[in-house]
Amino acid sequence: MKTINTTNLNEARKEIEKFLKEKKEGKLKPEETVGVLGQDDEFNRKALEIKGLNMLIINESLQVKDYSKQRNSSLNEVLAKICAEKNIEVGIQISEIINKDTKEKARSLARLQQNIMLCKKAGTKLVFLGNEDKRSLQSLLLVLGASTKQALESIKN
Repeated sequence: MKTINTTNLNEARKEIEKFLKEKKEGKLKPEETVGVLGQDDEFNRKALEIKGLNMLIINESLQVKDYSKQRNSSLNEVLAKICAEKNIEVGIQISEIINKDTKEKARSLARLQQNIMLCKKAGTKLVFLGNEDKRSLQSLLLVLGASTKQALESIKN
């Protein structure tokens, strides 16, 4: 999977168009996908409108403050619905969460719990990025509130 890490929306659009062109020409395998590393809510909303995007990756390295009534997890109800309609997966960087210190890890897990709830409600697919134990990830998802079906689908890839 190709990951695009930029804060410029036009640059991300050009990278995706270049990726799709290479895929069409046969330079890449047909099962290759492209994902954008999420930034703020406005960037994510506009990035989801780009044709050919397969995955929105939640950026765990962003230093953002939470809202008073909700966690600022780079995903909200509107973005989750758009992802479900356009068949765009939400990627979670589990290795980034594991490598954080205790306080930050707790915040990241709370944000992950909120993202699981939003994806479950909207019917969006969750995908874990990294080489972690699949049983442990399934157990983590179940503890954080995912349904059994959602947990199994998330660890298949």
